[in-house]
Amino acid sequence: MSRISKEQVYHVANLARLDIKEQEAEKFTKQLDDIINLAELLNEVDTSGIKPTSHVLNIHNVMREDEAEEGLPREEVLKNAPDHKDGQIRVPSIME
Repeated sequence: MSRISKEQVYHVANLARLDIKEQEAEKFTKQLDDIINLAELLNEVDTSGIKPTSHVLNIHNVMREDEAEEGLPREEVLKNAPDHKDGQIRVPSIME
């Protein structure tokens, strides 16, 4: 018995703005049902005594401290700007 219906596949496709055909819906229904079956197999694994983790590897924060430092001189930055005026980079207007 399928745990997911073709109507649910069409609903998800609609949410994702995908236009799927009948043959694709049947294929995806079967594939998604297979995925659900595999995920449900994990419920049968004995995990008692296993410490919950969010990642299989020990990960620590490797980012440096956030320290303020002097930026580029304004003149140097403006050299790369295609259009600037009064020390400001000009960009096209996006609102009418």
